[in-house]
Amino acid sequence: MITTIQLNENVKNALDKMKTNKETYEEVILDLMKIAEKNRREQKQLLIEGCKEMAKENLKIAKEFEAIENLDEWEW
Repeated sequence: MITTIQLNENVKNALDKMKTNKETYEEVILDLMKIAEKNRREQKQLLIEGCKEMAKENLKIAKEFEAIENLDEWEW
């Protein structure tokens, strides 16, 4: 099913700049959607990797605290 959408002139002009000679607006929009999805996946992966690194650091800190058996013996 084909439908019509309305765009502001500045949006149409931006899409025109992205188009190649024979490319349709639909193809330009689909390409933009693919790029947005790829960026979302990359952001998610970076977030996961960052969380894993923070977890490793937290584990190191926890192990350091576990090594301290009794704080009463420390000289403050």
